[in-house]
Amino acid sequence: MSPRVRAVIGFKRFNDPQLVTTGRGVVKEMKGNPNFPNPPEELKTLESAVEELSAALAAQVQGGTAATAHKKNKRDAVIDLLVKLAHYVQDNCGQNPAALLSSGFQLATNNRTKSPVGKAAILSIDPGRSTELVLKLNPVDNARIFKVELAPVGPNNTPGDWKDAGLFTNSRSITVGNLVPGTTYVFRAQAVGTTGSGDWSDPVARMAT
Repeated sequence: MSPRVRAVIGFKRFNDPQLVTTGRGVVKEMKGNPNFPNPPEELKTLESAVEELSAALAAQVQGGTAATAHKKNKRDAVIDLLVKLAHYVQDNCGQNPAALLSSGFQLATNNRTKSPVGKAAILSIDPGRSTELVLKLNPVDNARIFKVELAPVGPNNTPGDWKDAGLFTNSRSITVGNLVPGTTYVFRAQAVGTTGSGDWSDPVARMAT
């Protein structure tokens, strides 16, 4: 008997930016997704809850216990909605791992073997909000996180030095911000797991808007 296809639901372990990125990725991937033609009402609620958490994070910079408590409430709301939607996706993916991954959720694996971490690949880079680009990577077996680096492309079409763009858990929606509009960047990604790191992906270029 094949193991049951399950989604990763350990969202309490995610930090706040990871929750925002994951939530936005799920909303984006599930809207109009033919694998899930009738998403539950929680999807619309999640869209609002994620933006409320993002705003609460910005407000928390000013400090204060009230702002911290407000952010925690918004965080708990996003986690609750993500768990409900993950269970919906599990129950409606037809035991198809590709269908589950198309929802923006990650696939939970029962594979305990210590196989090497594979090479990442950048499938697409799309514009996000102003100064943001959103990368979509291929799923990589045994990967826990994905490391992303970027380099600006100079006037002679030569990349500058690679710089760290962050660590991400959701390979389907990686938002890189604080980019300079009109500047072309080259991106590369690397999957990291318990057995080490995979090879860097082939670089892919995209202009920020």
